[in-house]
Amino acid sequence: MYLRHFGLREPPFSLTPDTSFFFACSSYQEGLNTLLVAARNGEGFIKITGEVGNGKTLLCRKFLATLNQGRQATTLIGTQDEDADVKSETRFVTAYLPNPYLEPRSLLLALADEFRVELDSDIDQHHLLKELTRAMLNFAREGKRVLVCLDEAQAMPLESLEVLRLLTNLETEKRKLMQVVLFGQPELNERLRHNSIRQLRQRISFQYELKGLLRDELERYLRHRMAVAGYSGDTLFSKAAVGKLHRITGGTPRLVNIVAHKALMLAFAEGRQQVTFKHIGIAAADTPEVRRDWLLWTVFGAAAALAAIMAIWVYGR
Repeated sequence: MYLRHFGLREPPFSLTPDTSFFFACSSYQEGLNTLLVAARNGEGFIKITGEVGNGKTLLCRKFLATLNQGRQATTLIGTQDEDADVKSETRFVTAYLPNPYLEPRSLLLALADEFRVELDSDIDQHHLLKELTRAMLNFAREGKRVLVCLDEAQAMPLESLEVLRLLTNLETEKRKLMQVVLFGQPELNERLRHNSIRQLRQRISFQYELKGLLRDELERYLRHRMAVAGYSGDTLFSKAAVGKLHRITGGTPRLVNIVAHKALMLAFAEGRQQVTFKHIGIAAADTPEVRRDWLLWTVFGAAAALAAIMAIWVYGR
């Protein structure tokens, strides 16, 4: 809609967790470093929590991509051979479950599918577990580590969490056969306090709470996403617009993307080459989740915003 107007190849503020747009703000970088160090450690559970919209899924995908990038990952997770005094690369077999709301058997089947374990259609849970164990032992013999990432882990049934814990009990003489990373909303902390899974709670060896963007990071975040999308001009968001955007979103990346996208639409509708304080305010008035204590716009402002965006959509098609 506004791509040609601003000289863009693709939308800069899509809500899809695209790792090419990953911005290493302080919170994201600390979270990524925690994950890479924990992967090198190779034992226990890892927990990453964060409010809705703070970028947990994007961080998860960036983490998995970094593990598989060879040289870059080796720099952070290489293992030291004390006798030879050389670094060797740690190889990972990874599984990613975006929807862990699965009962125990379905969870085991999902893991078997991720690890490409061939199963009989009528296999019972006992033999299913044996096949998974055999697959992980084979990976260990090949010098590979198994790492499972579960997104939205706060939705996982307690019984399935316990099955995961039992799977992480499997080990060789040297190390565990499987490591698990739990990504979830703050409700995950409440779930882990349940007495029935206290053993799992004690095995969380690394954890990190993902925060939003700081005020001084937001302008760089906007510049970064615009540049990745193909923008080559000067700063497109005015300083006043950036300040307003941070106040109303609290630095939550998803809300930043939603409001910034609408603000670009409004600037395009006016034929402007810069997003102003006014554009941010109008876009925010049409976004339910922003911080209302910072909004001074009337109902007329929200109606005007909606009308403008609908007009752009109709006539810009």
